[in-house]
Amino acid sequence: MKLVKRWCLALLLSAIPLSAAGQDGKGDVIYVPTPQVVVDEMLKMVKMQAGDFVIDLGSGDGRIIITAAKKYGARGFGVDLDTVLLKRAREGAQKEGVADRVQFIEQNLFETDLSKASVITSYLLPEMNEKLRPKLLALKPGTRVVAHDYDMGEWYPDEQKTLLVPEKTVGDPGKSYIFFYIVPAKIAGQWESLINVGGRGVIYEFDFDQSFQKVSGEAKVDGKPVRLPIFKVQGDQLAFEVDVPQGAGMTKHRFQGRVTQDIIEGTVIIGGGQKPLRWSARLKVRGEMRISALDPANGATR
Repeated sequence: MKLVKRWCLALLLSAIPLSAAGQDGKGDVIYVPTPQVVVDEMLKMVKMQAGDFVIDLGSGDGRIIITAAKKYGARGFGVDLDTVLLKRAREGAQKEGVADRVQFIEQNLFETDLSKASVITSYLLPEMNEKLRPKLLALKPGTRVVAHDYDMGEWYPDEQKTLLVPEKTVGDPGKSYIFFYIVPAKIAGQWESLINVGGRGVIYEFDFDQSFQKVSGEAKVDGKPVRLPIFKVQGDQLAFEVDVPQGAGMTKHRFQGRVTQDIIEGTVIIGGGQKPLRWSARLKVRGEMRISALDPANGATR
């Protein structure tokens, strides 16, 4: 149902004549300005800070970058192919006193280097979002992405909001949808760690199956299988629990850690113990992130 609605909205928006949408230049992006109330909520949702570097894809009149610079002290640039809008954006930056912190570049957004970004913003049609998605997932874990009206397909948002916007007349008139994502670290594959438990080294093995930020899979402790519940990777941070058989009962293990390429460094709390033990896991075999949605009912992808 969601997919049908999304494509219907896309068809409606793509049917708007360019003149009605305010498009005077070139490129395959129809220009429809993001209402200021939506801009403010988008920047609030990503927790914009002064140290952020923002890249706005299809920047139009520049209002997102200009607001980020003026209100939060952030830096960044917008890309667009419309020379009229680029001129308007540069004039707006001068008028608002932020021209020293923002730039507007005539460039195809699919050819833009996004590696400097800590935040990506966009208002693009669904097919463009899905074309852009691999490039976003290749960014540094923890990069925040916020999209107006159209989501990233099977990549479910970490957070989303619906705003009532009476002045909005395109897409879904009167409503705006905001989708927020955090680029996840890639942990798909087989990992192994050795934990000192009760004075002896115990081998823990994890076989992670990853679909975007959601992870399922299998685990073994001392060669014995234990259930691994579905959990989320948030940027480079992860946390999950497993119940390990011990005697006649089960002992809960609470893992948390930070992913740095082929190493996970963190802690584990075993049972009712209050003192965390050091936990380190190393990658043995790299797996591939699945580009499909994870079914929460059974961990399978679809």
